[in-house]
Amino acid sequence: MITPKHRRLSITRQWALMRVSRSSFYYHGKGESPLNLKLMRLIDKQWLKAPFFGSRRMSSHLRRKGYGINRKKVRRLMRKMGLEAVYPRPKTTRPHPKHLVYPHLPRGLAIDRPNQVWAAVEDAIRDYGTPDIFNTDQGSQFTSLAFTGLLKEHDIKISMDGKGAWRDNVFIERVWWSLKYECVCINEYADPCSLRKGLATWIGFYNSERPHSSLEDHTPDEAYFRALPKAA
Repeated sequence: MITPKHRRLSITRQWALMRVSRSSFYYHGKGESPLNLKLMRLIDKQWLKAPFFGSRRMSSHLRRKGYGINRKKVRRLMRKMGLEAVYPRPKTTRPHPKHLVYPHLPRGLAIDRPNQVWAAVEDAIRDYGTPDIFNTDQGSQFTSLAFTGLLKEHDIKISMDGKGAWRDNVFIERVWWSLKYECVCINEYADPCSLRKGLATWIGFYNSERPHSSLEDHTPDEAYFRALPKAA
């Protein structure tokens, strides 16, 4: 029998003495460490909750829990577990041909404070007051008189993306993209009530639990409330 840690004979010498082929000897790995097994359990738990998490988001999630882990290691563990993120395909929106389209006001504007430019309206006005600018795409629901009238009623400047210019409103486009593919498409809702509950759960998760690399791995809530003016 080959003894890998023999004091006097190398493995090659043992092969020669026993006249066996090198291909008949196999290395048996030690398996994952207890720490890696714990990390894999955490990855599995989070992936079941958020199957749209890839290695980048998952590594950020684990670092926020106090584990000093890099993306390369997370990628390896996820690959070993057979886990990968859900990837969607983008689509565009269409305006109503009879609705007025407004110019894109944030172009070239430095957006550097809370409540400067918004892209969601009624509940936000109730909870946070009014913004300077409200920006949307050219979808018919946003160009309708009912919607634009609400903004005018609150003296909010109306702004719309250029036609086919998804980059004009890339941040909110990304939110709706995430909502669609991270919440709606991967779950089955029996009725409007369960859908509403699912949407509320995902929005709460998005705002308070999910870190964003563009926010230096902070959640939207952390970034928003940290930037608000301090009360006197």
